[in-house]
Amino acid sequence: MKKNVIVSLADSNYYPLLNELIDSIKRFKDNNNVAICILDAGLSDHQKKELSSKVDEIKSAEWDIKVPDSKVKGREWLKSQVSRAFLPKYFPNYEKYLWIDCDAWVNDWKTVEIYFKACDDGRLGITQTIGPGYKITSRVDWVFGKLAIIKSQNFKHAVKSKISYEKARKLAFSPHINIGVFSLEKNSMCWNSWQENLRQTLKSGEIFGSEQLAMNMSVYVDNVETEFLPLNCNWITSNLLPKFDEENATFVEPYLPNYKIGIMHLAAGIWKDDKDMRLNKDIKIEIQTLAGKILNKSLRFSN
Repeated sequence: MKKNVIVSLADSNYYPLLNELIDSIKRFKDNNNVAICILDAGLSDHQKKELSSKVDEIKSAEWDIKVPDSKVKGREWLKSQVSRAFLPKYFPNYEKYLWIDCDAWVNDWKTVEIYFKACDDGRLGITQTIGPGYKITSRVDWVFGKLAIIKSQNFKHAVKSKISYEKARKLAFSPHINIGVFSLEKNSMCWNSWQENLRQTLKSGEIFGSEQLAMNMSVYVDNVETEFLPLNCNWITSNLLPKFDEENATFVEPYLPNYKIGIMHLAAGIWKDDKDMRLNKDIKIEIQTLAGKILNKSLRFSN
């Protein structure tokens, strides 16, 4: 019986990305020790049939916290903003859970092992979106050149969600946490904190991003025990492009010592000529090599 599981979610539009994520996992020999489970947020019957031969379980995502239809507006894929906080309910037969968004893929198996180790003893394994090369950590608007109006993602979303100003101020300049990749044990207390915060954020805020705000509250307000992992464990390409190591044929961090990218995450998309690489695999962009050469490459997974 497999003890650890990697979970993701997709609808029919993001199915190609989900397939690439699964292929990126299954190419490593050690994947045999880890289950792959999928939450269905609008996959077609044909897509689910194709997936069934590649993964261990497929379950339909639900609205685990009731959300008004006026907020959903038919966007069933938004279940991803709720259901991932309830993974042990969907897949109860595992001890450790590693969530990876379907617009991400595994470049180095060591990163998978790090995430499963990070969540030992009930800790949350997760990466902050801050590191070498990040030039802006929080946005502010200056009034009369000296008064600052905070525009950081956490603070703005917290205020919109009618979270108390006391809590919002704690979030204002805290390094933002992206929950596109995280790990938790089945019995971690973090699930309870996250779910309770999510109930708060969903009451008044938008559905999209509510679960991320809730997790930031768990870390920075509730102080859940957290193992912060390096940036290459969840490399968000829209924040900072990687470089390419031609000698080893792999993507690496753009600054010395050029660590190998563990998980490549196309969150927010990579855009060219108003087209998103996540939805168009033909899109290529200029990527610098370690030797300073410029290549036209896609950042999506390819065998």
